[in-house]
Amino acid sequence: MTGKFLWFEGIPFPSVDYSPELLREVQESFLIKDEDVLLLTFPKSGVILKEEQREKRREEEKKNDTGRPSFGVILKEEQREKRRQKEKKNDTRRPSFGTNWLIETVCLIYSKGDPKWVQSEPIWDRSPWVETKHGYELLKEKEGPRLISSHLPIQLFPKSFFKSKAKVIYLVRNPRDVFVSGYFFWKSAKFVKRPQSLEQYFEWFIQGNMPFGSWFDHIRGWMSMRDKENFLVLSYEEMKWDTRSTVEKICQFLGKKLEPEELNSVLKNNSFQVMKENNMSNFSLLKGQYLEENGLLLRKGVTGDWKNYFTVAQAEIFDKLFQEKMADLPQELFAWE
Repeated sequence: MTGKFLWFEGIPFPSVDYSPELLREVQESFLIKDEDVLLLTFPKSGVILKEEQREKRREEEKKNDTGRPSFGVILKEEQREKRRQKEKKNDTRRPSFGTNWLIETVCLIYSKGDPKWVQSEPIWDRSPWVETKHGYELLKEKEGPRLISSHLPIQLFPKSFFKSKAKVIYLVRNPRDVFVSGYFFWKSAKFVKRPQSLEQYFEWFIQGNMPFGSWFDHIRGWMSMRDKENFLVLSYEEMKWDTRSTVEKICQFLGKKLEPEELNSVLKNNSFQVMKENNMSNFSLLKGQYLEENGLLLRKGVTGDWKNYFTVAQAEIFDKLFQEKMADLPQELFAWE
């Protein structure tokens, strides 16, 4: 398995399960149906850090406190500790970022909280990624309403979608946390060019030379659809802070009604612990082949974890770039700190 990028239309893609011919066919020929539901995100789904690694890092922070920045302002240790305590108090142990959380949640909504479906079929078959060879072939054979996942930027998405009534749920997360999450994931993946250091990956990220291209371009492209009635924008932060309300919002958007006990079952079965133990959802089936054996896809989701990794200089560069790229978009779209 080669660790390199496959380039298509100026965008880098993983080198396994993708090809220029397939990506072109998906864009030009794949038929999106009115009854389809599309789950769109920019990768990556979560940081692959074990809990003990995170605790070790926090202990090192206390010993060697360099004052990590918050939007260019250095936080004091007591401020960080206060934030951690608040996060701990409100922690519902949801998967980090939420690509897979979103798929799992929508599947559970469709099954009215019954976990049998999510426990018996791999997540990539329940809502296949249309841009992959496996997902494309699977979706072509599926009949009736389909759940379709994708990381594609808007300019490479199937053209048929823009003439359809298919519903889209687009999930966005603080790009600083996406950056940290992506670094730890991609450096353990066997199917892409791996970053050799956090500093190298920072350069990749701000230049858009990473799988699926620029986060900024991805968001800006899809946010052009935000006022359409068939387009729902959610944030990971919103999803983490008030999971019940987010699930209710998804239900309303999809026209699905859940009884109170069914909603409770959705919330129970899309929790971190349940997903972590479900081999159909935790991607453990791919260990060794696509991911290093010690790689974990799911962990306890933490918002603001980027402060533990960014230097002051990196935070300043990132903040300036964010302001330049996103200034003309409504700030309420970005529901983080």
